Amino acid sequence: MPNIIHRAHVVFLTFFLCFGLTDAAKASDGIETAGSVLQFVLPAAAVGLTLSNHDEEGFIQLAESGIVTLGVTYGLKYTVPATRPNGGEHSFPSGHTSTSFASAEFIRERYGWNYGIPAYLAASFVGYSRVESKEHHTRDVIAGAIIGIGSSWLFTSPNKTWNLRTEVGNSFYGLGLSHNW
Repeated sequence: MPNIIHRAHVVFLTFFLCFGLTDAAKASDGIETAGSVLQFVLPAAAVGLTLSNHDEEGFIQLAESGIVTLGVTYGLKYTVPATRPNGGEHSFPSGHTSTSFASAEFIRERYGWNYGIPAYLAASFVGYSRVESKEHHTRDVIAGAIIGIGSSWLFTSPNKTWNLRTEVGNSFYGLGLSHNW
């Protein structure tokens, strides 16, 4: 079973990295490019956390959340007739934003606010980049955030395992042991 989970992690990470690089290559300015890249960095970071913590349960929860997020997002995209600010189709809701916020909420709920705050800041930037680049209306981004947060909230539970990590400060080096209750 662990070998299957490891392969699933690799496939999941490869999928997001490949599509992230393709999307970033199409972006026309720095903010849009950064938002497009972060859309894939956040799920990759979530997968990385599950790998580094040997968290198979967390990986399954992330996958469940991702499936629901993408299903709801693309179900709405192709049923709600909404035009993008740039004239394109399929504006509602923002897929970049739903994916980013699903990842951020997974990270926050599973591993705590120390990881969640930077993840939420990155997800918020992704949403901002979609409005700033005229790819989405504000309503599209808000709906995407609600879908992403909601799906991860439904499927994710806190990680209740012990974690060992390196600790580095101005005057010390060592190991830290933590446990989520």
